[in-house]
Order: sequence, then C-alpha cells, then structure tokens
Amino acid sequence: MKNIALLAILTLTFFTSCKEEKKQQEETPVAKKEISEDLKWSERMALSEIKRFPDPTLLDFRDKPKWSYTNGLVLQAMSKVYEETNNQKLYDYIYDYANRMIEEDGTIKTYKMSNYNLDMIKSGDAIYYVYNKTEEPRFKNVMDTLHKQLEGQPTTSEGGYWHKKVYPYQMWLDGVYMAEPFHTKYAKSYMDDKEAKKVYDKIMLQFDLIEKYSRDPETGLYYHGWDESKEQKWANKDTGLSQNFWSRGMGWYGMALVDVLDYLPENYEGRARLIKYLNQYAEAIVKYQDEKTGTWYQVLNLPEREGNYLEATGTSMFTYTLAKGVNKGYLPKQYLDNASKAFKGILDTFITVEDNGVVNLNKCCGVAGLGGNPYRDGTFEYYIGEIIRSNDPKGTGPFIMAALELNK
Repeated sequence: MKNIALLAILTLTFFTSCKEEKKQQEETPVAKKEISEDLKWSERMALSEIKRFPDPTLLDFRDKPKWSYTNGLVLQAMSKVYEETNNQKLYDYIYDYANRMIEEDGTIKTYKMSNYNLDMIKSGDAIYYVYNKTEEPRFKNVMDTLHKQLEGQPTTSEGGYWHKKVYPYQMWLDGVYMAEPFHTKYAKSYMDDKEAKKVYDKIMLQFDLIEKYSRDPETGLYYHGWDESKEQKWANKDTGLSQNFWSRGMGWYGMALVDVLDYLPENYEGRARLIKYLNQYAEAIVKYQDEKTGTWYQVLNLPEREGNYLEATGTSMFTYTLAKGVNKGYLPKQYLDNASKAFKGILDTFITVEDNGVVNLNKCCGVAGLGGNPYRDGTFEYYIGEIIRSNDPKGTGPFIMAALELNK
C-alpha cells in the first residue's frame, strides 16, 4: 500500500510541475524580432544602424549633431540598399540627415571651409543622392561649397591635397576616399566637359602621388601617411613615410579606387591606369588574407606579432573592394573567391545577432590617425592600442556595401 501511495504522490507531483513549467513558459515573453532574419545581411545591418541611432545626425556615438564623414559613409551604403529594397524607412533616414544638417540657404551646420579638412567632403555623397531625388536647391548649394573647398585645398609641391590644413604637407590614404568619389560624380554631373576634365586630372593626380610615394614596392602594400616635409615625428627622415601598413588606411584607398571608377568616363586616359593600380592592390592584399578565417589583421603584415588582432573595418572594406572590382569587370574573377571567403569570415568572426534581430559588427578599430594632440606616432603599439568597439560606422557602412556586392 505504501508503494502505491508513494507512486500516486510522485505522479501527481510530476504532472503538477509540468503544468507549472508550461505556464511559466507561456508567461515568459519571447523577444520580438524587430529585424527579420529573412532579410539579406545588407538590409539587416542598415535597419540595425537605424535602431542603434534613431537620429542620423548622431551616428558614430555622438551626443550632438556634427557634419562628418561617418554619416556620409553609412548613408551612402543605405542608399544602395534602398535602391534594391524600396524600404522607405531607409530613404527617410537618409533625407532626415540632409534635412537636419542643411539650412534653407545651403549652409552646412558645424562645417567650416577654412579648416580645409578632406574628411568633410564625404557626406557630399549622401547629399548628391538626396539632391537627385528631390532637386532641392539647398542641396546643390552644399555640393558647390564642397567643390569650392577642394578648389582651394592646400597641396604639396606636386599638387597632392593636404589631409587637413592642420596637417601640412601630409597625404593620408584616407583622404583619397573622403574626397575623390564625390568630386568625380560632381564633375561628371554638373560641369561641362572641359572643366570636368580639369577635375578628373586633379583627381587622377591624387592617386598617382599615392602610388609614387606610399606604395611599398616589395610588398605592394601602402603606408598610411606621407609627409613631404619629413618633419613629423612619425615620418621616416629619408622617405617621409609612416611606419606601418594599417588595415583600414588601405581599406579607404581600395574603396576609393572602385568608387571613382563608377563615374570616371570610359574614354578618360587615366582610367586604365587606375584599373592597373586596383589590380596591383588586389594582388597585394590577398597575400595577407588570414588563411583560417578569411579576414585581415589590424597591422596587415605582422599577423604573428603579439597584440595584433583580426579587425572588422579593414576586412569589410577589402571585401567590398574585391567583390565590386570583380562585379564591374576591373579584376579577374578569382578575387570573388577571396571576397566570398572574407564575407564568411566576417559572419563567423565578427557578427553577433541580438534576440530582437539587431546585428552587431564587433572588433572594430574605433579610430586611428597620425600626429595631432595627443600625438599619434604611427608605431605598431599605437595601432593595436587604439580603442576597439562594436558597430563603428567605418565598419558597418562597408559591411553593408560588401553584402550588397555579394548579394548577401
């Protein structure tokens, strides 16, 4: 009898606990997927950026609006997603930035031309896009202002743009991407052939000078900066070059090559030279692609050195450059394998997805430069010592564009 009673108690306890567990499961709210996993990675990341930064003027973790290159980078990427998906949320976000930052007369809030900072040109790409949708005169005024800055930009003795007025005689890889894709499309769209040709020649000169001074003939990689005066502490006293091959610096340069080619006329004599530069570039970077993960290191040529790490922004930029180069017919098809391997590496190494569907890109170098105050000396220790964070727009923007090129 005791055994029967005990069995009855155990059975009752089992069913009661099952009912309680089921009730608890029903009461526990399941995280709502705000961003569907059925979407492509490009749209998922674009929507994740909007979720993270509902105000587009505060992209890049800002606490107050600022006219900056990071906004232009992400918004340009979003415009490409919008053209593919017609998701109105994306266009509204792009327009919101332009609307908030541009006064009725075309004045750009927080922008100062006299700084002659190449970084300030990049958001012109987003304004170009919005102007072609709306034809609001204030947006054309903005582009005219940015063109005027480039006309007055201080240069080296051979005509290479200083990166900023406060960085005299210095050309950085970053600057070519910040200025030249915008300047090419501006010249093609709004200038007569004769005047546009002068701008194309000036643009081509920037690439020629980077090739002349910054490319290392032994590795094919490019040093981050070059100081014509050779006065900077980071500059080699014989060559004027900085010390290291920084992943994102080279990433900026690669994206500049493929994006300028979108607008440089087919019959322009410098076009073939630019494609040659791109092929040399691609050949060099794939040699340093990590065999195991398909990604790239923060300091490209020193994978074994202690402290170096696989980095998301440069990897995303290389992936985009290789994929677009192949898609446009500038690069041999074999490089699509490198791009595909790299994109898989990004997903495996850097991407995490939250319960609500928001996509994160991790292991991004937050910032890196040369000189300034506090002084950035361009050493290996400097590059690996800068802040590492998630969802830096210098990574999310190129990730979106890489995903689009690979139809992911």
